[in-house]
Amino acid sequence: MIVCVCRRVSDREIARHVRAGMTFDEVQFELGVATQCGQCESCARDVVAQCSASHPTAALSRESEPSSIQLASAITESRAWNSSRHSASA
Repeated sequence: MIVCVCRRVSDREIARHVRAGMTFDEVQFELGVATQCGQCESCARDVVAQCSASHPTAALSRESEPSSIQLASAITESRAWNSSRHSASA
């Protein structure tokens, strides 16, 4: 569906950018969403929030000498994560 009529931006296009790791501000800058009339801003923010929640990303941490990966809490708290940790240790 078209979210931003002024810039003709669809929810799929917004979702693709969010899955690539962009925030709302970055999507707004890249696609021009909610930069003209502003009527689409709440819908665009909803799409970004839904995609961010359904596709959490892993962030690399370089604070310690051996590189480690810190996963988003949504990943580590999910049932799939907990069940895969138990089956890997067995």
